Amino acid sequence: MNTKDKLDTKEEKTWCPGCPNFLILEAVKQTVAKFIDNKKVKKEDFTMVTDIGCHAKMFDYLNFSGIYGLHGRAIPTALGMKLGNPNLKILTFAGDGAVYSEGISHFIHAFRFNPDMNLFLHNNQNFSLTTGQSTPTSPEGFSSKMKPQGEENNPFNPIKIALASGGTFVARVNAYDIPHMIEVFTKAINHKGFSFIEILQECLIFGGKPKGEMYKIKDNKDLKKAEKIADEFNYQNEKGKIPLGIIYQKRDKTMEEKIDKLKKRLKD
Repeated sequence: MNTKDKLDTKEEKTWCPGCPNFLILEAVKQTVAKFIDNKKVKKEDFTMVTDIGCHAKMFDYLNFSGIYGLHGRAIPTALGMKLGNPNLKILTFAGDGAVYSEGISHFIHAFRFNPDMNLFLHNNQNFSLTTGQSTPTSPEGFSSKMKPQGEENNPFNPIKIALASGGTFVARVNAYDIPHMIEVFTKAINHKGFSFIEILQECLIFGGKPKGEMYKIKDNKDLKKAEKIADEFNYQNEKGKIPLGIIYQKRDKTMEEKIDKLKKRLKD
């Protein structure tokens, strides 16, 4: 049995048939398996935190340790794990509803603290698990059971928030492109600092498919350019361009490097 297959579990996969989460899971397994096979990271050093939502079943389907977090609180849970053991490779899985609403303060401060961990943000622009209510990235006019008249508020742009908060790794990928996800996920895990990857996906039942022409960009380290790239997709465009890839990356001191007690515990 190869490493990727060993990362699978015996749990029945209960996502809707055809859900993009299957593709995200496959990309994560291939990425993690590559790190283990290359002896860069031991399997026992990988761990995860999941939020509440369809994405959170990653916990059930990935065969390494972790914690189911509270809704909107996956980031501080992961942060606590990092304080406990700064050598862990923590993969945090959360949704747009959790992070961009009640978890927004944790999202902002994670960039400020810059812990060496990863946030994989599943964004289908609605609360799919609870039957499709709108989230902070739902486009104006998005109709749901709670708001059959349509969402009256404009969506905000989390990429711009990440850049304004001092993000050191800000990326966006398309859930239907496994090779590109693996490429970006690998770079995110290798990055020293807080890596934020927004994964655009759709819910086959309640909608949320991003509208616009997706295209890939080269890895970018220019903040001014990143801000321009972030403006290209405002989460409401009907026809605009949607840039995918590493929108911005820089090297800055991590939380572990700033706190002496954690720095002493870091392995080479």
